[in-house]
Amino acid sequence: MSIVGMVETKVYLPGEVVRALDETARRLRRSKSEIVRAAVASYLSPDGPEALEAALSRRLDRLSRQVDRLERDLTISNETLALYVRTWLRNVPSLAAGDDAAASDLARERYARFIDALARRLSAGKLLRNEIGSDEAGAAKGET
Repeated sequence: MSIVGMVETKVYLPGEVVRALDETARRLRRSKSEIVRAAVASYLSPDGPEALEAALSRRLDRLSRQVDRLERDLTISNETLALYVRTWLRNVPSLAAGDDAAASDLARERYARFIDALARRLSAGKLLRNEIGSDEAGAAKGET
């Protein structure tokens, strides 16, 4: 917009609003006049409330999808852990009283290997949810 046709006006704003305007102008690298002009135009626009509602609706939809994915991932994690613990408890024999020290050493060694394998898997981007998604896609196509 050119300066021709513009009218200068004086507006009084509270200090906290001016500080927020200064910070926003600095952050966005825009002039304060440009920000105020856009804000006033948006406020006076007849479709302003509808545009705001549409923007909020899009944002809520996105957040809802993210929460759905988090819920799915958490369910997969919980079921994976439960299945592992159930299988482990079923297959690991009880220890004799004298075997506690050796079993503790072996447990520490196995745990360290588990953590190393987990770190390698995560750093390589191999995630269980991706494998499950691939398995589901293959099952939908009739693959096994």
